[in-house]
Amino acid sequence: MFRRNSILVKEVILKALREQGLETPLLQKRLIDSWPEVMGPAIANYTDQLYIRNQTLFVHLTSPALRFELSMQRQDIVNRLNAHAGSQVIADVRFN
Repeated sequence: MFRRNSILVKEVILKALREQGLETPLLQKRLIDSWPEVMGPAIANYTDQLYIRNQTLFVHLTSPALRFELSMQRQDIVNRLNAHAGSQVIADVRFN
């Protein structure tokens, strides 16, 4: 039996998500959920709140020293989080 025009289930699901406008929120949720794994438990313990607005991840930290240290590594953090999510989800990260 020949398979013609066969499509992977993954591709069908991704296409349906794109058509419904759900791909971006799903990727954003995946990126936010990956924060403790990517940054480690020590940094996750000092993290209060995470949200994404206009391709910018806003991170509320309880430690001013950690906030300063992470702000020096912003681009590296953006690259690591996007790599973990598997897509260009954020373009910047802001610490407050």
